[in-house]
Amino acid sequence: MPLRSRSRSRRTPHDPVHHPVFARAYAKWSPVIDERAGVGAHRHDLLAGLCGRVIEIGAGNGLNFAHYPRTVSEVVAIEPERQLRRLAVEAAVRAGVPVDVVPGVAEALPVKSEAFDAAVVSLVLCSVRDVRRSLAELRRVLKPGGELRFFEHGVAQGRALAQVQRTLDRTVWPLLFGGCHTARDPLASIEAAGFELGDYRRLQVPRSRVPMPASACVLGVARRPAEPGP
Repeated sequence: MPLRSRSRSRRTPHDPVHHPVFARAYAKWSPVIDERAGVGAHRHDLLAGLCGRVIEIGAGNGLNFAHYPRTVSEVVAIEPERQLRRLAVEAAVRAGVPVDVVPGVAEALPVKSEAFDAAVVSLVLCSVRDVRRSLAELRRVLKPGGELRFFEHGVAQGRALAQVQRTLDRTVWPLLFGGCHTARDPLASIEAAGFELGDYRRLQVPRSRVPMPASACVLGVARRPAEPGP
């Protein structure tokens, strides 16, 4: 297991994810979006009631950290992008719970199996290289019965906007937004990975008359099935 280190980020010789321009832009604008688009409130709802050891995938610049309840004993936050990871380390120092920021990718998590009570994905399944492998890894590291909390954007329910999303995903969107894809279906992927879906709700973020390509969001909880009895 990674040891706790709240003072500095651990670096690998070659970062597997490198989006320096997007990272700088995201670091600048994400706090503004959290406040003006209500994303901060959704982060709070995402993490409410968590307890025990938690792993967060794609922690970015650590905007979730301030919302973890004190019932959480430790957060292991995985972030592959160097600039965002450095900012996450700074946010970890200010967090109300112990946070260990660790380099790594979702497809190969550097932690033991069945080591966590809960896992968190927050606006990250859109940008991982392999959604299936990433969710398989999350299922591996969760204890049987452990929760997966998710707040993700994905494919729109309207046919016209969904077609726009698919066109953007084949062209400019991933290049402009750090590998993000707008037309993935997080609910279907979570179920296909063997999780049991619990309560969830669909959101439009931000709320506006004309939805944006990444406005269709879903927030909820799934669970790794408990092991069958003898």
